[in-house]
Amino acid sequence: MTEDAAAEDLRRRAASLGPWFHNIDLGGVATAPGHFLGDYPTVKWRQFAHAIPADLTGKSVLDIGCNGGFYSIEMKRRGAARVLGIDSDEDYLAQARFAAEATGQEIEFRALSVYDVGSIGERFDLVLFMGVLYHLRHPLLALDLIHEHVAGDLLVFQSMQRGSRQVAPAAADYDFWDTAPFDDPGWPRLHFIEHRYSRDETNWWVPNRACVEAMLRSAGFAIEAHPEEEVYLCRRVEAPPGPGAAYPARGRHA
Repeated sequence: MTEDAAAEDLRRRAASLGPWFHNIDLGGVATAPGHFLGDYPTVKWRQFAHAIPADLTGKSVLDIGCNGGFYSIEMKRRGAARVLGIDSDEDYLAQARFAAEATGQEIEFRALSVYDVGSIGERFDLVLFMGVLYHLRHPLLALDLIHEHVAGDLLVFQSMQRGSRQVAPAAADYDFWDTAPFDDPGWPRLHFIEHRYSRDETNWWVPNRACVEAMLRSAGFAIEAHPEEEVYLCRRVEAPPGPGAAYPARGRHA
């Protein structure tokens, strides 16, 4: 097969698996060349790639909500010994398997949701949780499950954010009659979407910045870096470092 014929075959196979949300370069063939966000997710990856270890030799990586496999492939290119990508969408998994094959990367993909991570039965040196939180009906539960079952050290988190970029300091407690904090633009807010956002019925919640940071702390992830406005590099800690950790009885009323 000539080079042109091989490229055309690759383009045809990629198109048959579309539409793609990840625009992946398959050696000269782009999977989503007309993406409404441009060369996505490459344009975002360039903003925070430096924050992730360049050498992942011997490390294990879990990519939760792997979509078309862009980040799984990038982790394998950094030398990760094992990369597992999971997604609940079989169409995305088909894309990811094809992209990994086309780029020559050995990556395992499984049909699992974030709520199923306990069934994996292992912890990973690096967990990617990119662009998933706002698609979940139970976002804090998802973070708790990641902490409890699969996060071994580092978590790379990303979520669409809306609302104020301010972050108000969190007090250890608030008086019942003190309603002023709720009017502060920097108060953590998780905006609920009842119907659709951006024509997507799977968009359920959109946090502001304060909410993202508070949820990460509450789930037991210490924020170490904020390399891009929606991206956080976190380290798993044994107990949540936030003020809520001092009140274990709170769980009885949840």
